[in-house]
Amino acid sequence: MPPSGLPIAEFAFPGPLRDRLVVAVLSGTKTATSALLVEYGSEGVPLPEVGARSVVVDSAERPVAVIETTDVRVSRLDEVDLAHARAEGEGYDSVVAWRAGHEEFWCGADFRAAIGDPSFTPSDGTPVVLECFRVVEVSSVAVETSR
Repeated sequence: MPPSGLPIAEFAFPGPLRDRLVVAVLSGTKTATSALLVEYGSEGVPLPEVGARSVVVDSAERPVAVIETTDVRVSRLDEVDLAHARAEGEGYDSVVAWRAGHEEFWCGADFRAAIGDPSFTPSDGTPVVLECFRVVEVSSVAVETSR
């Protein structure tokens, strides 16, 4: 936990993908995220709640921003809509492209290891936690990094 006592929000695993997602959060392009419900169970973390705040960290685990959850819903994977896909700020122009990108991540070795299931593969009915958020504070680390 950072000194603020807020929980940590990590987008993807440390590395190039997280770095791109953090830039998108800081620029305001990314205002939504998706996680599989199974992630919450495997990590023992409660689902996000509207109004809750968390600290976004970069690949070096430095706090770069505080975000506040503005909406949360659980949906089937095959019911994710285009508005949510676009709000993720990764340039998806269709739900098909969004799903393909996310399934590549969710079927990757790192993700499968994180949830303890080496053969995990999502299906149409897989529950997905769809979270929308807004940036409420940007840290000095983020400002220095963006210069």
